[in-house]
Amino acid sequence: MITSLFVVEDTASLALVPENAVTFDTYLKDYPKLNEPRLRVINLCDTSRYLSQGYYCSLLAEARQHDVLPSVKVINNLRASGVGGLWFNDKVLGKDVSADEITGAHLVCMGEVADVRLKKLAQRAFEEFSAPLLRMVLSREASGLKAHVTRVSLASLSEAEQRFAQDVLASYARQSWRKRGASKKYRWEMAMLVDENEAVPPSDKGALSRFISAGKKLGIRIQQVTAADIGSLNQYDGLFIRETTAIDHHTYRLAREAEESGLVVMDDPESILRCCNKVYLHDAFNYKKVPSLRTEFVSDANRETLEGLQARFGFPLVLKMPEGSFSRGVFKVSSPEELEQVCRKLLAESALVLAQEFLFTEFDWRIGVLNGRALYACRYYMARNHWQIYNHGNKRHFSGGFDALATFEVPRKVLTAALKAAAVVGQGLYGIDIKEVDGKAYVLEVNDNPSLDHGVEDKYLGDELYMQIMSEFSRRLELRGR
Repeated sequence: MITSLFVVEDTASLALVPENAVTFDTYLKDYPKLNEPRLRVINLCDTSRYLSQGYYCSLLAEARQHDVLPSVKVINNLRASGVGGLWFNDKVLGKDVSADEITGAHLVCMGEVADVRLKKLAQRAFEEFSAPLLRMVLSREASGLKAHVTRVSLASLSEAEQRFAQDVLASYARQSWRKRGASKKYRWEMAMLVDENEAVPPSDKGALSRFISAGKKLGIRIQQVTAADIGSLNQYDGLFIRETTAIDHHTYRLAREAEESGLVVMDDPESILRCCNKVYLHDAFNYKKVPSLRTEFVSDANRETLEGLQARFGFPLVLKMPEGSFSRGVFKVSSPEELEQVCRKLLAESALVLAQEFLFTEFDWRIGVLNGRALYACRYYMARNHWQIYNHGNKRHFSGGFDALATFEVPRKVLTAALKAAAVVGQGLYGIDIKEVDGKAYVLEVNDNPSLDHGVEDKYLGDELYMQIMSEFSRRLELRGR
C-alpha cells in the first residue's frame, strides 16, 4: 500500500494538515529512509518562485522515485505564464446553474471544491494542472466560461479555505492508491480508464476482468481507475482507455498528458483526434482513396444548399454530427422538410455537418485492427425494425444480433479496405465499420476505443483476444524501456 506524505514549508503549517506531514527541511534531510513504504508526496509548499522550497520538494521527490503532486512539469507550466487557462461551455454547469451565479474565485483542493455545482469544473482543472491546491477564477466571456487557474500555497488560504482543505486532505490521506502484492512482482504498472456510470461502455465487466488477467500473465499489473481517482499518471507505465473517448473530454486530455509523460497509451491522443472527427476521416479517405460512401460537408442550411443535397443524394440520405459514437448523432432524413429541420438543428451545434448517401444492408462488418494487423471480425446486424445496429429509442430492441468469425473468413475486399482505413489513422487499436454490397466494400468510419465485450467480439478468439492486445502493450513497453 502506498503511504501519503504531506510536505509543508515550516512547523507552523503542520497544524493545518493531517498527521503524516513533515516540513521541507525534514523531507530534505531524513528521506528516503531504509525500507520505507512507497510514498506519494503531496507538496504543499509555495512553488511560485523558481528554485523555491516547493520547486525543490517536487524535484527531489521525482529523483527519489516518490510519486508527487504537483510534478515539476506542472509547476513549470503554471509558473511559465503565471496562470493556466481553461474554457467551458455553459452545458457543463447543467440547466439549473447560470454562469453569472458562480463567477469569482474558488479554491480547488485535490480536485474538490466547496460549491458542489462546480465539481466538474474543479475536476477538469485538477486533471489539466494536477496540483493539490489551485485557485480557479471564473469569468463570463463572450465565447463561454473562462477559468484562470493558479497554484496557491497553504499559508495564503483564508480560515474557511483552510478548514475545507484540512477536511479534503484528511480524507485523501485515508485513501489508498495502488495496492502492491507482497508475493508477486510486476514489471509494468498500467491504468485502465473506465467510467462505471457509462450507459454503453466500450467493454463490459467480463472483458475488463479478462484484460486484467491477460496483463498479469505478461507481467503487467492493471488497475481499473476512473478519471476522478486516477491521481498522478507518473505512477504508471501505461494507460489503456476503456471509456468512450471525445476530443473536448478528459479522455483526450489524459491521453495527451500520459503520452507527454512517456507512458504507452492506447488510445493515443492523435488517434482520438482523428477518429472522433468524421470530417477528418472522410477527407482523409478521399485523399488516400479509401473506398467509402459518397459524403459531402454541409456548412449552412440555405435553400440552394438543401436543394443541391436533394438533387445529388435523393431520399433517404444520412446526416451526421462530426463527433458521435454508438450510432448517436446520426439521422436518416426522408423528405425536404425533415432535411431542413435536422440540418438546422445539427448546424446549431457544429459548424460542419456530414451528408452521406444512404445504403441499407442487413449487417455492418466490424474489423478489429491492432498495429496494422487484422485481429478480429464481427458482423453486427441491424436492430429490429431499424436501419442502424443501435436503436437508442427502443430499450427492448436496443441492438441487433452479431456473428464473430476468423479474419481469414472475411471477404478479401472488406479486409483490404479495413487495413487501408486503419493506416489513415495510425498504429493503434481500431474498429473499422464497413458495408458490403455486390462484392464492393464501403468504409463507414474508423473507431478508436472499439467495443470489446465478453461473448461478442471475443466469441471466436476467446481469451486470446485479450492476450494479443496486452502482448502489444508489453511489446511497446519493452521498446520504450524502464
